[in-house]
Amino acid sequence: MASRKRTTFRVRVYAALVAFVIGTGFLLLTAIDLPVSGPAMPGNALFGVLTWLSLAAALSAGLFLTSDCVSEEKREGTLGLLFLTSLRGYDIVAGKLLATSIRGFHALLAIVPVLAITLLMGGITGLRFAKTSVALVAAFLASLAVGLFVSALSRDSQKSMIATLVLILVLAGGGPAADEIIAAVRQRPSEPMLGLTSPVSLFVMAGDSGRAPFWSGLLGNAIVAGLLLGLTAVLIRHTWQQRAPARPRRVQTWMQWWRFGGTERRMALRQRLLDVNPVLWLACRERWQAVSLWVLALLLVGAFAALFIDSSGGVLEIAWHFLAIPVILLLYLGTASEATRLFVEARRSGLLELMLSTPLSARRILEGQWRAWLRLFGVPLGLCLATLWVGMALVQHMTWSQMAIAARAAPIPGGATNVVTATNQTSGVATTPMGGSRPAAVAAALGGFNPPGIAVALAMASASILTVAANLAALGWFGLYMGLTSKSANLATLKTIVFVQVIPWFVIAFASALAIPLLWLPQAIAGAQLTPGAMMLWFPLIATAVNTLLYLAKDAAFILYAKGKLKSELRGGCTRAVGRVPPPGCTA
Repeated sequence: MASRKRTTFRVRVYAALVAFVIGTGFLLLTAIDLPVSGPAMPGNALFGVLTWLSLAAALSAGLFLTSDCVSEEKREGTLGLLFLTSLRGYDIVAGKLLATSIRGFHALLAIVPVLAITLLMGGITGLRFAKTSVALVAAFLASLAVGLFVSALSRDSQKSMIATLVLILVLAGGGPAADEIIAAVRQRPSEPMLGLTSPVSLFVMAGDSGRAPFWSGLLGNAIVAGLLLGLTAVLIRHTWQQRAPARPRRVQTWMQWWRFGGTERRMALRQRLLDVNPVLWLACRERWQAVSLWVLALLLVGAFAALFIDSSGGVLEIAWHFLAIPVILLLYLGTASEATRLFVEARRSGLLELMLSTPLSARRILEGQWRAWLRLFGVPLGLCLATLWVGMALVQHMTWSQMAIAARAAPIPGGATNVVTATNQTSGVATTPMGGSRPAAVAAALGGFNPPGIAVALAMASASILTVAANLAALGWFGLYMGLTSKSANLATLKTIVFVQVIPWFVIAFASALAIPLLWLPQAIAGAQLTPGAMMLWFPLIATAVNTLLYLAKDAAFILYAKGKLKSELRGGCTRAVGRVPPPGCTA
């Protein structure tokens, strides 16, 4: 059934087109005669971009394809019917694995021919190409195995997705982190031991030209995936029945308090919000998502304080990026999942049809859901965005300051050398060991590069945070529409992220990465309009401005489109909950 679906063929074609467009962009960039480019640079760059994007897609496969495949059968009550036949646990696991992996595996295969072009461009060996391809398949299989294992233990789609994400992150980074900690305790160089089970480490070892234990890592990844699939085959026969939870009453009371709060809170919430908007009250009853976001915000603030107490240049920048990027991705995923869950569950339980039978209009329903999001997530989300804004601004300012200090220590044109030993932070004028001022020499060494002030860094950080906030709003509105038109919450979440973030990111990154170097950079270099130092400043400023405008326009278009579709199709959504309407003349 999965192989006959039209989406199986479409996904394969789309993956090949994306790889083809990226490869074409890199070939166009080779037309620019940059001094930093070499004969092997385009091949290495194209190989790195395609393989890292493929790794991210492979690791996210279990998140969207298998994390809800078994739990959905449990909720619908169809999993028990399979065990009435001669099927065993391993038969069901193998069937689910093949049915859910066929589209993703075909997409990986479609990228391989474009990836092989880098062998002709230079800089990539055949052995590295083969090892990297095997590592991508291993990461894809490990992610699917994690999703199947979590889905066999859970019934709720959102909790399954969160647990799958946590396990994938632990599997990808837990082993290498443990190896680094063990090496630091023993005060010895780090050796891959637990990291051999990490698909990310296996991917990195595939590109290592040294004696990295790639085949041992491949065996470790295969063992982990096999164990997870074996445990799933054993557990699936014992977890499909819905039994009464064998927990102490105290534990049940604590779990109910964690989810809904105490009795006084529930009564006060009902009295305060029910008359304002019934949908607002319904959406605000569960609070565990808001508590989880508060925990994430507090952890982000603590990590921010720990990083910036003892800042050290490039190390700080790398550490902050490793912290900020996962937090932003978690916010995107959480927003899309929470937005799609409302209408998917409301259609399945009949709540949507019940709400539409009341005097509530479509506008009031959407307004109540949006106000509930602001009430639950507004303050912790604002704390996260404020912390990210301050961190981005400080990292930008520190990076430019480090570049300026490095440029001041560069050789002065004409044969002299300017070794800077001290810098006046107030005036920005470097001094020599003798204490004399050398502003002319410093300007020559900088090549026209003057580090911008903190105001420019704050402006660039503000543009980035404005883009993140607009992306979250677009994910929320479009997620509501996808939840109304999709069959499952995971499928709706995948569609939301792909349509709102992934595809526009490819288009905008491709457009900005080609437009600025091809249109502006050659003229600036040929006409000597900008010195290298000034170009180091203006290039990121122009790129940030262009990307911000494009992202804001994209998000506004998605928000307006989703709003219009929701208002016009909300009442028809309840008919999709029970299937298609039969044509005239057909009898049920």
